[in-house]
Amino acid sequence: MALTLDNYFIAGWREQVHTCPACEWQGTSRQMSMELHEDEAEFDCPQCENPILLVLHPSLAQMQAAAAEGHPEAIEHLAILASAPRPD
Repeated sequence: MALTLDNYFIAGWREQVHTCPACEWQGTSRQMSMELHEDEAEFDCPQCENPILLVLHPSLAQMQAAAAEGHPEAIEHLAILASAPRPD
């Protein structure tokens, strides 16, 4: 079963080493295959394609809280959202 990470802005999750329960491959999310879904990103084992990590996309409230704490990626995400055209 894949590990679910519900705080996208938690420090170090991209560098954390995971072990595939199916084939015992070890590595970080940066070494895994990624599939984007509506509510999450799924990181799969590069050897056997077993899902290892599910990272939930952050809510606006999570982005705002992380930005208020000075998280650079959250600040960047909010800037991108602010620059998006708004419907009339």
